[in-house]
Amino acid sequence: MVGPGLLLLRCVLATILAMHGSHILFGTSAGAGAGPGGLTETAAYYAAIGLTPAMVFAVTAGVLRLAGALLIAMGYFTRLIAGALLILDYLEMWKDSARWGFFLNSMNDPTRGNVMEYAVLVDRVLACLLVAGALDWSLDGIRAQGAAARAAGRARLRRP
Repeated sequence: MVGPGLLLLRCVLATILAMHGSHILFGTSAGAGAGPGGLTETAAYYAAIGLTPAMVFAVTAGVLRLAGALLIAMGYFTRLIAGALLILDYLEMWKDSARWGFFLNSMNDPTRGNVMEYAVLVDRVLACLLVAGALDWSLDGIRAQGAAARAAGRARLRRP
């Protein structure tokens, strides 16, 4: 029963990625906890941590997270999207999160930034998808089954 479990994992991850992507691109769920959001604010944040050109990084991060959420939920190009999101997350961890330490800011200290605990958890899920793929309950799984059936058919035709 790996398929249903991985489907649930992909859907939960897709929800998180979609929320982050829409916050980056459109400023949804903006507020005290999440910050103002939107492309302008995200570009300013990326410029402040040294990722330039900042607007390109902001658009790329938002689109990759929002489109990646949809593709991961469907299980389509799962390994490719998981790898791209891992690179993006590691870049953000290296440039910003690592300096704040590992544990979440549970005291809501406004002088502390984003920490690595959340990013490490999401990255382990992405690494799992990168290694395992989406398996049976996905569009990738359907494509793999079709490819296996075609290969088996060709093998039957070649038999003497």
